[in-house]
Amino acid sequence: MPRGYPILNSKQKEEIVLSVKEKGEKVSDLSKEFGVVSKTIYNLLKKQINQPNIALELARVKRERDTLLQIVGELVFENKKNIKKKI
Repeated sequence: MPRGYPILNSKQKEEIVLSVKEKGEKVSDLSKEFGVVSKTIYNLLKKQINQPNIALELARVKRERDTLLQIVGELVFENKKNIKKKI
């Protein structure tokens, strides 16, 4: 039976950093996927990125942007649908 904490190799670390920075994935989701605690990923981000708060903020803003774009698309669709009903 393995003992201790799982160790991330360099490829996994790079994948985690890119997932947070580029894809905007949540740290909690990544911690479950890689079998480590969230603090491990936050520490990794702190070491990998000079300004970790900016990277995390950027990821959050990207997620919000995607959600807002989806909402706007749905509203535009509903608006066009209502205009066609009036004609």
